[in-house]
Amino acid sequence: MQNILAPSILSADFKVLGDQIRQTEEAGAGYIHFDVMDGIFVPSISFGMPVLSSIRGLTGQVMDVHLMVTEPVRYVKQFAECGADIITVHFEACEDLGATLEAIHACGVKAGISIKPGTPVESLVPYLEQAEMFLIMSVEPGFGGQAFIPESLERIRTLRDMLEEKGIEKDIEVDGGIYHSNVAEVLKAGANVIVSGSGVYKGDIRENTTGFMEILKAYE
Repeated sequence: MQNILAPSILSADFKVLGDQIRQTEEAGAGYIHFDVMDGIFVPSISFGMPVLSSIRGLTGQVMDVHLMVTEPVRYVKQFAECGADIITVHFEACEDLGATLEAIHACGVKAGISIKPGTPVESLVPYLEQAEMFLIMSVEPGFGGQAFIPESLERIRTLRDMLEEKGIEKDIEVDGGIYHSNVAEVLKAGANVIVSGSGVYKGDIRENTTGFMEILKAYE
């Protein structure tokens, strides 16, 4: 499977957001990870539809929208209309996850399911064929800059094994505490979509992105 870098703009400098996004694209990052937080499902509040609309025209990168909000089905259509290519919702945040996935697909975009570190990976079993991507949170969602939870590696392996047992090839995304120093472990565990915020946007963005891409290509 293709390995993909998804820089999280949660760590970007919004004074020069457009320029920073272009730097990641030019250095090879295929996705932009767009974290939406409502202050209820997670403690923080981030950004929403107006920001997505404004950056959609800046780049050809895939808009990877991660809704960390309660009952995200309420906002699926609006985010799709604003330019989302993938909409990922949390298993823990949906009263009817199946209906939420159907609503995402009805908008013509791909659906993802995310689980928090404390949620059993086996919770995803009923939905393995209904989503295009599965996001393993390797930190508690809601804040950037946290340390990677080592047990996440086994969770990634478990999910990849579950998919392979059913003969299903799907993307596994991992988000939280990923840097040049540990991304190889995450890839070897079975992930292929890597989210990094601080690891991309803190320091030399082009150099950081290029470094990630070299590692990702080495493990394809």
